[in-house]
Amino acid sequence: MNKPMTRATGAPIPRREDPALLTGRGRYTADIALTAPLHIAFLRSPVAAGQILGIDIAAAQDAPGVVAVITGADLQPTVPPDVQPVLEILETLPFPLLARDRVSAVGEPVVAVLADSAAQAADAVDLITLDIADADLPDPRRIAQRRWQTGDAARAFAAAAHVVSVQTHHPRVAPSPMEPRGVAVQYDPVTEGVTIFQSTQTPHRTKNDLTRILQLDPDRVRVVAPDVGGGFGMKGFSYPEEIFAIWAAMQFQRDTRWIATRSEEFLSAGHGRGLTSRGRLALDAGGRFLALEARIEAPVGGWVSGTGLMPAYNAARILPSAYIIPALDIEAEVVTHASPPVGIYRGAGRPEANVIMERLIDEAAAATGIDPITLRKRNLLPADALPHDTATGNTLDSGDYAAALDAFAQAADLDAMRAERDAIRAAGGIAGLGVAFYVDPSAAGWEYARVTLNADGTAHIVTGATQQGHGRLTAFSQLASDALGVPMAGITLDAGDTGTAREGVGAVGSRATAIGGSALLDACAKITAARAAGSPLPLTADSKYEVAGQAWAFGAYAALVQIDPETGTPRLIRAHGHDDTGVIVNPMQVEGQIRGGFAQAVGETMLEAIALDRDGQLLTGSFMDYAMPRADDLPPLTLSQSETPSPMNPWGPRAWARRRPRAPPPP
Repeated sequence: MNKPMTRATGAPIPRREDPALLTGRGRYTADIALTAPLHIAFLRSPVAAGQILGIDIAAAQDAPGVVAVITGADLQPTVPPDVQPVLEILETLPFPLLARDRVSAVGEPVVAVLADSAAQAADAVDLITLDIADADLPDPRRIAQRRWQTGDAARAFAAAAHVVSVQTHHPRVAPSPMEPRGVAVQYDPVTEGVTIFQSTQTPHRTKNDLTRILQLDPDRVRVVAPDVGGGFGMKGFSYPEEIFAIWAAMQFQRDTRWIATRSEEFLSAGHGRGLTSRGRLALDAGGRFLALEARIEAPVGGWVSGTGLMPAYNAARILPSAYIIPALDIEAEVVTHASPPVGIYRGAGRPEANVIMERLIDEAAAATGIDPITLRKRNLLPADALPHDTATGNTLDSGDYAAALDAFAQAADLDAMRAERDAIRAAGGIAGLGVAFYVDPSAAGWEYARVTLNADGTAHIVTGATQQGHGRLTAFSQLASDALGVPMAGITLDAGDTGTAREGVGAVGSRATAIGGSALLDACAKITAARAAGSPLPLTADSKYEVAGQAWAFGAYAALVQIDPETGTPRLIRAHGHDDTGVIVNPMQVEGQIRGGFAQAVGETMLEAIALDRDGQLLTGSFMDYAMPRADDLPPLTLSQSETPSPMNPWGPRAWARRRPRAPPPP
């Protein structure tokens, strides 16, 4: 008699992807085999603003191996990507593949060289003479905005016993995935179509963007995301360089390849963060929150990606977090600068919202003398008030926030952390203990999955959810194994290919496990029903599953910090995190993702910052100048968790903290 299968979902199973990746058998964009490809290199603007007076390409055209040198004048004007209208759009920015008359940022592509080798293309770029009349940087302009108001905030502030205010600024950061941007295009002379291998989180979005921008027949375009060495949101949209490589393949009817250098990533890949938030919080004499006022300003560069407004939107609409605040006045605006682009980056506004809210509460605790944990619990929504519709248009789904804070305080041993802080102070040192509560929504919307159960007992999954370090094969195999009764080893996955998944969204907004996993389980349920009805194998079922709403993760973190009084050097002594991510597929992966996210938080808070001078020149253009966290920068991090199912999807996961590989700092 066969033993029943052990349940896979919820088990700490090692990642099935790792053996191939760790032994060099991964397939990244630079590994894609092409036939006599044209390699592309770009001459980039050395100034942030100016008029192009002339371009001398003669020497480059005559250089060895050069097939073509293309300027903006050789290209038809292009339409910009569709921008998600989450804010009121006041101005649409241009999206040139190559600058035409003017440049709008240091690093903007101006000339493209196509040659038989990458080295020949790079050498020819050095032979181009570019004449630009420098101009003063234009003043920043507001291009999008939105305001949310409820209650009478002005009256509440006037009557408040306590009013506290905070301004926070998040540095620009370089996402720095291990694998830089890249695209390899295979041209098919028979169909006159292209297969595009791109290091992307969103292949279907790439297909939609490029067919619109280049006016291509969608049937002639296939986009494949092979193994992707990290994304962090930076690869959630297409760039002018990638679109140009596809144009070149169609124009010259040859394969093409462009792989960004690390310097190009600092110059022209989407930066993250950069938001400035100003807030005020009004309280009564008993410490009850009365009103919140917040102003969010988010930067973008000379062009805006399709998701470029999301950081500002999220930073505003997630307020007032999970707290009861009767009166709100929240405004978000997006401002364009003569700078490299700024876009979505891990959380895309979510951390910014939580930071301003929690900083205000810490100020309020100091002003009222109320314990920070007590003050938070006094104002959190109770469990029986959920689901709760917020004034900014969200629905907080479920959870016991106060109980999570209690569990956090106990697991972190906050009393011991306070005692350690006080001992450092008593000895003449400088130390602080920070605590913060958070909420974090997964994405709303849909995802696509198709499942085939074969006669030999194996199964194959096709999903529109891509993977770039997530361990998607492992997690989806766990779900499908339990749903179909198939061993995980007999399950294969095809992710991120517009040629096999007829539609899809990708991996953005903490969506792929909660929504993509729901689509997968729905397809599995259809197969199970067909089997019960006596249908023969093989069986195939698909699902375009749309969840009822966003599932909100929540939790709290504490960090004990000491500052050297002589040097001002801060040191994280230890930290604790408590997370409720809903139903967990693989606790080993969740822990790894949380630890990876914590490392990025330490980097942004204490080390990382993109610096631009007053002329728009990038001062942090390499890892010699841009500091990323090393292992010895990270304190001991202990973790605890609760597991509250979300009613917003069929099986209960919340936001899935992403773990994606980052480029290491130099030795």
